[in-house]
Amino acid sequence: MHEWEVTIRFCETDLLGHVNNSNYFIYMEDARVQFFSDCDLVGERWNFVLASATCDFLKQVHFGQTLLLRSRIVKIGSSSFHLEQEMVDKDTEETAAKGLSIVVQYDFDNGKSLPLSEAQRSNLEKYRYVMSE
Repeated sequence: MHEWEVTIRFCETDLLGHVNNSNYFIYMEDARVQFFSDCDLVGERWNFVLASATCDFLKQVHFGQTLLLRSRIVKIGSSSFHLEQEMVDKDTEETAAKGLSIVVQYDFDNGKSLPLSEAQRSNLEKYRYVMSE
């Protein structure tokens, strides 16, 4: 599992006093970019696009709280992978939100998906979550 930390800034809250829903997608993106870097997925050119991104909001988050974003691979396809992300309060370990992104490696020159290399697949496998039976 990959972990990344964010402390909530005042500007990320709304009139209701909690984090605005759009910021969760920014947190997931920041954690995803760090994940890509730590997994050695990106070379000289950024070839990944999002096919889908969802987020389930489970608990309110407020200014000053620190979240741990835990990312893990739940599926690897030929040119894509599914990245599950959980946002957990650092102090209480309570889950505040859960997200799922489908990421596709894309060939911008030819306008189509691009198969993952063996090295990329191997790096992704290190963060793969396998449910016990």
